[in-house]
Amino acid sequence: MKIIFSRKGFDSGSGGAPSPVFPDGSALSLPIPIRSRRPPTRYRDVRWNGGRLGPLVQQLTRGRVRGGDGCHLDPDIDAAALPRQVGWRPAFGQAGAAQGHLSRQCVGAGDLFLFFGWFRLAENPGSGWRYVRDAPPVHRLFGWLQIGEVVAVGADPTAARAARPWLAAHPHLNGQSWPSNNTIYIATETLTIGGSRRGAAGAAGAGRFHGDSATLSLTAPGAARRSQWRLPGWLLLDGGPPRLSYHGDARRWRRDGRWVFLDTVPRGQEFVFDTTGLPEALDWLRTLFQNGTGRNHRTPDDPRDATGCSERQ
Repeated sequence: MKIIFSRKGFDSGSGGAPSPVFPDGSALSLPIPIRSRRPPTRYRDVRWNGGRLGPLVQQLTRGRVRGGDGCHLDPDIDAAALPRQVGWRPAFGQAGAAQGHLSRQCVGAGDLFLFFGWFRLAENPGSGWRYVRDAPPVHRLFGWLQIGEVVAVGADPTAARAARPWLAAHPHLNGQSWPSNNTIYIATETLTIGGSRRGAAGAAGAGRFHGDSATLSLTAPGAARRSQWRLPGWLLLDGGPPRLSYHGDARRWRRDGRWVFLDTVPRGQEFVFDTTGLPEALDWLRTLFQNGTGRNHRTPDDPRDATGCSERQ
């Protein structure tokens, strides 16, 4: 199994603000805005916490992003976010250089995306949502998707929309001219770790984490920058080069007891780690899903709710 640390949601270039961590410790990744006259999804369309996402994003950005603006809802891992067609599955799209990297890393069925983003504590004193003054920004995990199927959409999404009508609203099947490697990853029904459902805490193949910030934070406690991570020690093997893609420079890593500290690269969306031969990595995943999960997706037909690859960069 490969683990892909996948950077998604608002950032300094798209959205211009962090995603919020709420007072109860839960978090919501804000999808990045898109400029389109007819976007498939607008912020005001997306359901959140019994309401709509539009007011939240407008308040947090002080009106720079408005409820009527289009949003790139990807990864699309929460069934409750939009009305769904029967057969809907969580999905994530990638294209261009980032997809080229995933392809060279041989990412495919059974591998696991762990989605992370830029977050900061928010509050609502009664006049609307705002960020807490002096609250530190962090990189934090917010969701996952285990790959069940890889769909090569290509530049023309017509065939993919016809074959899977429940995917028709996905942004990678809409809205712009896509490169030829435009790809969608569709989730498995249930999560398996090391070929077994045991230890996966009954998790679905995709969903949002709802654990505490300490469990899900990647940024090291007290770090000067959110890009300074504290990670479990198995991510840096003794006597060998770092395995995490884009982070092969040993000067970025520092070991301290059971932890390793990493200065992450400023650019890059997909950081891939091959867990082959590392049972400690699978144990870490089991602990993560036992301690960090909450609601998983429900599909609309659920009765509860009508190539020789070796390259590394």
